[in-house]
Amino acid sequence: MALDNSSPAEETSMTRTIIAGLSITWYLILWSVSLLGWRVARTRYSSKPRSPLSSASPSDVPGVSILRPLKGLDCNMFENLESTCRQQYPKFELLFCVADETDQALTVVEELLQKYPEVDAKVIVGEEIVGPNPKVNNLMRAYKSAKHDILWVLDSNVLVDPGTLARAVDVLQTPPKPGKRPIGLVHHVPFARVRDRSFGSRVEGAFLNTNHAKMYLALNILAFDSCVTGKSSMYRRSDIERTNADLKAKPLPPPDEPTRAVGSRKGYGMAPYGKFMAEDNMIGMAVWHELGLRHDLSCDIAENAIGRMSFMDYVWRRVRWIRVRKKMVLAATVLEPFIESVVAGLLAAWAVRYFVGLPLWLFLLTHFSICGPANAKIRTMAVLPGLVDEGTMRIAYLG
Repeated sequence: MALDNSSPAEETSMTRTIIAGLSITWYLILWSVSLLGWRVARTRYSSKPRSPLSSASPSDVPGVSILRPLKGLDCNMFENLESTCRQQYPKFELLFCVADETDQALTVVEELLQKYPEVDAKVIVGEEIVGPNPKVNNLMRAYKSAKHDILWVLDSNVLVDPGTLARAVDVLQTPPKPGKRPIGLVHHVPFARVRDRSFGSRVEGAFLNTNHAKMYLALNILAFDSCVTGKSSMYRRSDIERTNADLKAKPLPPPDEPTRAVGSRKGYGMAPYGKFMAEDNMIGMAVWHELGLRHDLSCDIAENAIGRMSFMDYVWRRVRWIRVRKKMVLAATVLEPFIESVVAGLLAAWAVRYFVGLPLWLFLLTHFSICGPANAKIRTMAVLPGLVDEGTMRIAYLG
């Protein structure tokens, strides 16, 4: 019987070799994913073709109900909400949702209704408590009373291009290619417009417009699993009515099954998502796993207006997000710090020094010399001009 005569020093050396090898592998994977994200951004968002639905007859297009949950006053709120009034689409209704009739957001909505009397828009006041998530509680009445099956839900701090609705419907109705699943959800990558020069606002803008953007685009192209941020999401209410947030595959309904009233099936529909603080993530996962439908991005963005934010506001915002995500996607939450440019660069620098003796400072200098301009280069894409200032992009050099 052979004995293991490895010394503690040899075992330590082997452990370091394994860690260094994993660090280099991880670094190369991150660069591959990042390059894919940059390529998608350059190709998909280089132009915004006008959809034929924009000029079609109302009888020839599917109706869409736009739901905008509101609470209080947000940065750039009038322009954000106005952008949905100005959609170039012949058949849509616009529902503004507030939980309380004294909500300050109603003053902005009333001004909009006076400016755009031709838009089919109304206010839904009152919430239905289905869980701890206030956004879902706020949406419930509008979800049930919406006239159309296609729902487009946008946060109150999001501004969109006038052609966004038509192009999103185009994508939702795209026939599936052979061997691919039909599309059940269309969403838009969030990009920040920094409205304030505070340091925290610039850090948030740099994060959203560089590392988050390229990873979001790349992961949606790779499509290993659902990856949705609910700043702007479009889906069919009839599909949501078939889900119950347990993420177990559901059978297709029989073709002759009569249409159920919205909310008539207990435990199904929008209500189950009220128990999750990240309802957008769970809805995306349910559409993917329960219904077997895939997601897709259109060539538009969800422009996210960022107001005054201190650095600690930014930090606590990220902390809250991590606390929410760890309950649903623990593995992704644990890995997330290691996709940041500084952390990944430090790990790779240590690994390269371990293997070939290259000084840490030299590797890091090379790393940031390439990574910084590559991140900042996103500003030159057609999707981004004017969204961020020079101070924000200097922060983006850290990835």
